[in-house]
Amino acid sequence: MFSMFFGAGNIIFPLALGQFAQDQNVYAIIGLLITAIGVPFAGLFAMTLFDGDYRDFFSRIGKLPGFFTAAIIMGLIGPFGAMPRCIALAYSTISAFLPGISIEVFSAISCLLVFLLTFKRNNIVDILGYFLTPILVGALAIIIIKGLIFSPETPVAQNLQPGAAFYEGFIQGYQMMDLIGAFFFSSVVIVCLKKDMPLQEVDNHSRIMNLTMKAIAVAAPLLALTYIGFSFLAAAHSHALADFHSDELISKITVLVLGKHAGLFVSIAVVLACLTTVIALAAVFAEYLHEDITRFKLGYVPSLAITLVITYFISTLNFTMIIALLGPVLEVCYPALITLTIANILYKLYGFKIVKTPVLIVFLLSLANAFFG
Repeated sequence: MFSMFFGAGNIIFPLALGQFAQDQNVYAIIGLLITAIGVPFAGLFAMTLFDGDYRDFFSRIGKLPGFFTAAIIMGLIGPFGAMPRCIALAYSTISAFLPGISIEVFSAISCLLVFLLTFKRNNIVDILGYFLTPILVGALAIIIIKGLIFSPETPVAQNLQPGAAFYEGFIQGYQMMDLIGAFFFSSVVIVCLKKDMPLQEVDNHSRIMNLTMKAIAVAAPLLALTYIGFSFLAAAHSHALADFHSDELISKITVLVLGKHAGLFVSIAVVLACLTTVIALAAVFAEYLHEDITRFKLGYVPSLAITLVITYFISTLNFTMIIALLGPVLEVCYPALITLTIANILYKLYGFKIVKTPVLIVFLLSLANAFFG
C-alpha cells in the first residue's frame, strides 16, 4: 500500500507546502493529512466494503454517470495524468545529475522498464513489497533524519494566517490524487491478499477486511511520517528554496542536506517512488482498458502497451504543465468523490441509501466555486 500510494505528488507537494507555509506549517500539514491520509484510506476502506468492485461502487450514482465517472478518473490516474506526471518528475530531478539524457529518451526507458515489470500481473506486489519499498523508505529516511535532526534550521516567519495555511494544505492533498487511486488500487490489494490466504478463507469477507485494516495501520503512519518530515524539512530550509520550482525541490533539498554528492540519494528516492506508482497504475489502467473499455477484445498485454505509449507522449510535457492541467479538474471532482465515499461507507455499514443528491450538490458547488469563486 505504501509503495502504491507513494509517487510523484507524495514527494513534491509536502515539500512545496512546507516551502509555502514556513512557520505556519503545523496548520498546513494538518490540512494535508486530512486529504492525503484520511480521505484516501477511507476510500480504500469503502472499496474493501464493496469487495474492490468499483463498478458497484460508482453505480450507486446511476449506471451511466457511474461509468463515465470511473472512466474520467481512471484516465486521470492513468496515462492522462498521474503516470506521465511521475515520469516527468523523475526526469526533472535526475536531469540535473545526468544532463546528457533528454526527456524523450528518459521517458522511453522508463516506459519500457515499467512494461517489463508489469506484464506479468501476479508479480507486481512481490516486486513492490520485497525489493523497491525497503530501498525507497531507507533513502527517504536518510534525507529527512539528516535534515531535521542533524541539520536543523528555523523556519522563516511570514504573514500567513493559520486558516490560510490549513486550507492550502487541504487543497494540496487533492493534487496527490490518492483517493482516486484508492478506488482502483483496492482490487490489486484484495487479489494479493487472497493469493496468500488458505483456499477455504478466500471468500471470507470479514477476514479480508481484517487484513486490509492491518495493512492500513502500517501504511498510513508511514505515509504520514514521510509527509510531515518532508514538509517540515522544506519549511526549515524555505529561505534557500525560495527561487526554485516545485519539481526542483527534492534535488535541491537533498543537496542542501547531504551535500553536492547526494545525486545517488535523489535518484533512488525520486525514481523509485515514481516507478512504484507507475507500475501499479499501469497494471490497473491496462486491466480497465482490457475488461471495461474493449470488453476483453483487446488482451491485457496490448492494453498495457497502449497505456504506456500514451503515457510516454504526455510525459514529454514538463511537470509544471501537467500539474496546471490537472489542478482545476481535481478541485471540481475531488469534493464530490469524497462525498460519494462517505455515503457509500454509511450505506454498507448502516444502510444509508441517499447518495445521488448530496454528490450532485457538492459537485455543482465545486463547479460554481471553480468558475466564480
